[in-house]
Amino acid sequence: MEHGSSGAQTAPATPPAPRAGVRERADRLVREVVKFGAVGGAGVLVNLLVFNLVRHTTDLQVVRASIIATVVAIAFNYVGFRYFTYRDRDKSGQTREMSLFLLFSAVGLVIENGVLYTATYGFGWDSPLQSNIFKFLGIGIGTLFRFWSYRSWVFRALPAREPVTRAETFLEHEHPTAVPRADGAPAGHR
Repeated sequence: MEHGSSGAQTAPATPPAPRAGVRERADRLVREVVKFGAVGGAGVLVNLLVFNLVRHTTDLQVVRASIIATVVAIAFNYVGFRYFTYRDRDKSGQTREMSLFLLFSAVGLVIENGVLYTATYGFGWDSPLQSNIFKFLGIGIGTLFRFWSYRSWVFRALPAREPVTRAETFLEHEHPTAVPRADGAPAGHR
């Protein structure tokens, strides 16, 4: 214990409370969700615009038009996720990253278009409004899966660096042979 100027003892500095770590992780998750949402929101617009463009300018069936739109949105989203949302994540295995991104995107594509397929062919809901509602619903369900899989498997976080808890530990590792001189002065001083 140290004595302050009043002579009272003060407690040594303690590491930050565990709450600070939880709050920091929650803040990072919120920032990640916001960035994911920004890219995903733009991707939803791309998806719906391409879907409606293909649907109204070609004779393709609804689900085929939707699959084309989903593929275009997947390409758009990859660029946004890699270079905006997850730009600080590990970039060492980009072949692996791209492979997993395509795999999980394909699963999301099946989820998204499965909802539309069920509404269209299972219930006969095929008007432009109904198609857009179920396309949007499918995108939402697929997005939940994509968020979990992309952050867990595709754009993996870099390992956290351990904080230096005490300056002495840091200095000890920097100068392991530094021994104080006999006159009490730090090593290296003349």
